[in-house]
Amino acid sequence: GVRAKLQADEQGARDSYWLATIDRNVPLELDVAHLPEQKIDREALYSLLTRLEFDQFIRKLGLTEGEQAAAPRLPALERCTIASAFEAFGLVDSLTEADRVFVLAGKTLGALCLLSGDTAYFLYADDMGDAWNDVLARLFDGSVNLALHDAKDIIKNLLLRGIDPRGITFDTALAAYLIDPAQSSYDLPRLACVNEMLPALDLDDPAALSPLGGREETGRSAAQYLAAMREIFREMNDKIEQFGMRKLYYEIELPLERVLAEMENAGCAVEPDALRTFGERLETRIRDLVDQIYLDAGAEFNLNSTRQLGEILFERLGLPAPKKTKTGYSTSAEVLERLRDDHPIIAHILEYRRLTKLKSTYVDGLLSVADPKDNRIHTHFQQMVTATGRLSSTDPNLQNIPVRTELGRELRRMFVAPDKDHILIDADYSQIELRVLAHISGDRHMIGAFRTGQDIHAATASKVYHLPIEEITSAMRSSCKAVNFGIVYGISAFGLSEDLSISRKEAKEYIERYFESYPGVKAFLDGLVKQGKEQGYVTTLYGRRRPIPEFKSSNFMQRQFGERVAMNSPIQGSAADIMKIAMIDVDRELRKRGLRSRIVLQIHDELLIEAPLEEEEEVKNLLTDRMKHAASLQVALEVEAQTGASWFDAK
Repeated sequence: GVRAKLQADEQGARDSYWLATIDRNVPLELDVAHLPEQKIDREALYSLLTRLEFDQFIRKLGLTEGEQAAAPRLPALERCTIASAFEAFGLVDSLTEADRVFVLAGKTLGALCLLSGDTAYFLYADDMGDAWNDVLARLFDGSVNLALHDAKDIIKNLLLRGIDPRGITFDTALAAYLIDPAQSSYDLPRLACVNEMLPALDLDDPAALSPLGGREETGRSAAQYLAAMREIFREMNDKIEQFGMRKLYYEIELPLERVLAEMENAGCAVEPDALRTFGERLETRIRDLVDQIYLDAGAEFNLNSTRQLGEILFERLGLPAPKKTKTGYSTSAEVLERLRDDHPIIAHILEYRRLTKLKSTYVDGLLSVADPKDNRIHTHFQQMVTATGRLSSTDPNLQNIPVRTELGRELRRMFVAPDKDHILIDADYSQIELRVLAHISGDRHMIGAFRTGQDIHAATASKVYHLPIEEITSAMRSSCKAVNFGIVYGISAFGLSEDLSISRKEAKEYIERYFESYPGVKAFLDGLVKQGKEQGYVTTLYGRRRPIPEFKSSNFMQRQFGERVAMNSPIQGSAADIMKIAMIDVDRELRKRGLRSRIVLQIHDELLIEAPLEEEEEVKNLLTDRMKHAASLQVALEVEAQTGASWFDAK
């Protein structure tokens, strides 16, 4: 069919091809390479972009009000190559007097570039031979005040070399994240001044470090990066002080970097055979579901094709259709959930999607990243991704392991102690976000319920339904549990009605009765929205800022989203900060006592430790104690700890 169409209208196709081809042969009289460099008038640009409400551009270009044209970043740098270990030790000794030394290195530590004053020094591993490790150990022994950019991978490598990295007193990437947590990345070229194009640089490429290759060019590029890093440091250091983030930065985020490096190096043991068996079970269930869906549909089709699925559901089966677009009907989870009661095929499709995701992401995913030598997975904990301050993880993403379904819980059986001489200890905070809400809102009713040890969801139901707590049914408690957690996430009446399958009117009444029961919470949340609108950001208990540019949007839905962010971020962000403090305290205490136990995973409100059997009791008590005392709130932090041979058993 397509061939016949092309043959019938060959000229039209050729014309279309010609029209779509960009003609690059422009008769230019001037040589672009010799055009004078034009500096941006940053003040004029800021004024223009503000008038046009291009807030994203203002943030991306790092513009501020009253901006003066940026001063050139590059000082007069003298290139200085250190050719022997003897020279390197002499250099490090001299650097102990320096105010601050900026360090640039690749993950593999094949080279180090240092900036002290206006002199850049270059040290190459190949020049030092066997003494390279001793040079690194001397530089990172705590006697030199070091600033790095995105230091976690360097810390990991130093630890793997048996070096205890000390003296890292600033990380420019981490500081930039705290100042503006909404950026898509914090790499040096992106953070560097818009007037300066940093050259490509790869300090992990052996060719770039070879005396016969591009070492000279690499050195020049590294000097530019170091100069940019120094400028970023000056700007970020001032802002950390100005924003009141000193404690958050120096006592939480910076020490956490090392804890995460240790966790990534340690990894967590998995059971590959059990994973394969679990995968086979899922595969069987998925095949049965596919057969059932074909039966429901009365036809076979490609289940993973949105277009074909849309045609089956909305044309063949005649289900109420969403608006059709150019690409066909939407078959998103949201659309399908609304149709769940209209036809049995919907529940089967949703289950099929859940199981195929479980298999591809976790079974196949975990098997592909497990180290074949020791069957351990080394996930990457991301410290500079979420706007709320929560950690996330990649390769694999362990934060998304489903916990509410039986199969999701079953997946936890695959995470195990490495042998019979070890055990896993799991501890998680009980209702930490509600406890944080009680504390920062100061609502006396909610604080009272927690202090008297009442079940908070039953206590809420008792107030909402005006009944004694002993008359509250499990259905009433479940509804109020949804409201409790919904309030924390800034839920609307519409959202609650969807969650509880009730009318919007009923949901609105629920929320109104909830706020009557906890007036302090209502006043607190209203105050957060007001603060967010006036200041453009909200803060956690520890001063972490969450900017809310959505309040300036002309789109009503965006402004509504901004309100939810304003209500949720201080609560979720404070809970995340408390967990980070707990991780630092637990890690510090384990090392102080000379214990061999180590933190291997962190998932939201939960910590998992791998411990030798003889340390089980001591570490379980230590873990519980440190987590409980990570913050001093008006209501006590409750922690539940269990032990077992697998994560499932310890949960």
